[in-house]
Amino acid sequence: MPENVKKTGPLIGAIDEGTSSARFLVFDVLRRKVVALHQIEIKQKYPQEGWVEQDPMEILQAVIACIEETVKKMKNLGLSVSDIKAVGITNQRETTLVWDKETGEPLHNAIVWHDMRTTTTMEGVLDSIPNKTRNKNYLKPLCGLPMSPYFSALKIRWLIDNIPRVKQAIDAEKCAFGTVDTWLIWNLTKGQLHVTDVSNASRTMLMNIETLKWDPLLCRFFGIPQHILPEIRSSAEIYGFVANPEILANIPIAGCVGDQQGALLGQLCLKPGQAKATYGTGCFLLYNTGNTKVDSTQGLITTVGYKIARAPAVYALEGSVAVAGAALSWLRDNMQLLSNITQTQDMAERVRCSGDVYFVPAFSGLYAPYWQQDARGYCIFPLSRFLC
Repeated sequence: MPENVKKTGPLIGAIDEGTSSARFLVFDVLRRKVVALHQIEIKQKYPQEGWVEQDPMEILQAVIACIEETVKKMKNLGLSVSDIKAVGITNQRETTLVWDKETGEPLHNAIVWHDMRTTTTMEGVLDSIPNKTRNKNYLKPLCGLPMSPYFSALKIRWLIDNIPRVKQAIDAEKCAFGTVDTWLIWNLTKGQLHVTDVSNASRTMLMNIETLKWDPLLCRFFGIPQHILPEIRSSAEIYGFVANPEILANIPIAGCVGDQQGALLGQLCLKPGQAKATYGTGCFLLYNTGNTKVDSTQGLITTVGYKIARAPAVYALEGSVAVAGAALSWLRDNMQLLSNITQTQDMAERVRCSGDVYFVPAFSGLYAPYWQQDARGYCIFPLSRFLC
């Protein structure tokens, strides 16, 4: 933390809820500096091979704890919470949560974006495509996405088919669905808002990529009732006001964007042709295509980059890789080849050449450009006795 921090402008709070951790950061707008932050790791659960879950309450409690600890750090620096003019949210995308609208209780653990349990569900959906073509791109003209367990619609379908209390809550019209942003906004406003933004909605396979609204045809195709879906808003507007935790009470929630699109914005890739690549749990390359929706013929997906208030939406092409930093965790935790991930840099710098040996960590299938969900495990090839 910088010493002798001097506040020179209004402050903005940012909730960053990723796959591996939650953070709350406070920025000095004029100095463009982070003045306080706190981060907490979020556990991932693996109940079966290919399944990845997280506890929705753990996510929420971690976010609230990050806010509380960051506020303490602000006070130690002589900064006032009253100087926080707005809060924004960025989040892991596609991760699917359902909860009871009346009690706020989660109906199941969150199904994380790289969970592969819906592979069988997807096979059944592909069989329902007219003329039995099993075309993975059948819905792409409507939603911009190929058929894949990655996206939220199949996760919702699995919950309806396999978790009785979800089906019961839907029949009683008291089930709410959301990605992590929706879950957080719901709880931050004490159940007053059930909303998402266009960037997160574009990852569900249920939003029409041109109208930016929930598409009745897509909802019928997956058998998902529209009454469980949140209202779609822009990525930058005042959605409502924080009520929980009370230390941020009445501060407006004024921004919401999926984490990879948020990185596109954060790196100021605001012009068509500009792109950014982010390496985290996975790896994601987003290429700004402006207000023009571009359909890829090379296995990329079409997504909404962001939408600022009433301005037209900005689109992007995305190349998605499921496993990047997660492979380093695997080397540490499963293979025990290192004790700390930071060791990987030194190890890589000491290698003169790779000998053309490649490691393909297809733990969650292959995403762009292949979209091959049945790829499993990993490949190391071509091995030989050659030494650099």
